[in-house]
Amino acid sequence: MIVEPGRDGMRGGGQGGVELVYRPTRADILTGVLVRERLRRLHLVRWGFVALFAAGALLTLTLTAPRASATSAALAVLCAVLIWSMPRFQAHHALRTVSWQGEYRTSVSESGLTAETAHVSLLQRWSVFRGYRETRDHLVLLSRDPNVLLVEVLPLRGLRVPEDAERLRALVGERLPRL
Repeated sequence: MIVEPGRDGMRGGGQGGVELVYRPTRADILTGVLVRERLRRLHLVRWGFVALFAAGALLTLTLTAPRASATSAALAVLCAVLIWSMPRFQAHHALRTVSWQGEYRTSVSESGLTAETAHVSLLQRWSVFRGYRETRDHLVLLSRDPNVLLVEVLPLRGLRVPEDAERLRALVGERLPRL
């Protein structure tokens, strides 16, 4: 959906709206990935596999001949590290996908969120989201679909003044439940 600036009343934080201006970072995207993973309880699966491969490496080293077990143990440790790193790989890939768009101007108002870059304008109504989670430096909005394919990360560093953080929390909290 294309939104022309100023036509929908969401531009610039008027009428109780809040505007964020920021460049997405790997930390922003990683926060969104980790919050999504926790909501879907995938972190338990990921840590289970990490523990399984780490235990396999330990058992291989302790129960078999040292020379034969070194390669198997190294591969098991490598698998554990790769599984642990999956959210970081996802964040890196997502950053490569969006970073070329440059600075984001995101307006949050009663109608929803409008994100604008030099190349794209996107309007997301509140009905798209099921709820939100707050981290120390971000508000993460999660989509309504079963797989939570859409994650909107609002970095608090993008606010003009620190007092806008309370207004943003109030605006989001009125429309979405905390998950």
